[in-house]
Amino acid sequence: MAPSLHRYLEERVLPRYRDCDAAHDLRHIEAVIENSLEIARELSGQYALDIDMVYAIAAYHDIGIPQGRADHHLTSAAALRADCRLRQWFSPPQIETMAQAVEDHRASAKERPRSIYGEIVSEADRTLDPETVVRRTVLYGLDHCPQLNFGGQYARAWEHLRGKYGPGGYVKMWLRTGKNTRDLEALRQLLDDAPRLKQMCRQFYDAAKKEDPRR
Repeated sequence: MAPSLHRYLEERVLPRYRDCDAAHDLRHIEAVIENSLEIARELSGQYALDIDMVYAIAAYHDIGIPQGRADHHLTSAAALRADCRLRQWFSPPQIETMAQAVEDHRASAKERPRSIYGEIVSEADRTLDPETVVRRTVLYGLDHCPQLNFGGQYARAWEHLRGKYGPGGYVKMWLRTGKNTRDLEALRQLLDDAPRLKQMCRQFYDAAKKEDPRR
């Protein structure tokens, strides 16, 4: 990867995630970057991939969250297109491919991403490790529905998790990488074990409240 690009993204782009909610914070972005690079390595024998593009897409994919979650895939893509500094490393067609990948990454998207780059970031954004998924769900509920007590937060988390990750849920997996396939199965097993799921939600809820009593 070009050292100058890496330095630019680390110093000028990633710090912008400080304005995001706890479920889309820098820890999540760094995980998506790591997942994207791992998937790209897994696919390197099938595709001629540009690792710089993979990294930049992952770095930008949620940058529009502070402007609203509903359209963040569009505002994030617009921010990528508007970043003139990226022209130092990428051609206009590459920038457009990257922006389209960001637009296509949403879990609720019904259409397949328009390129392998969109499939990679979409898959990488499906952080399906059960503990991570439950933690992010609880934190999102605390940030966006602070009026709910634990019972309300657990009910909200249960409904969201079943609707997104349960059998017939709306989450899409375009590439079926080994890690995500295993993690999705483990997550579905957790959803079938209500006492363990509730206990996990309680742990994350209590930890978040202890860290910030205003939640």
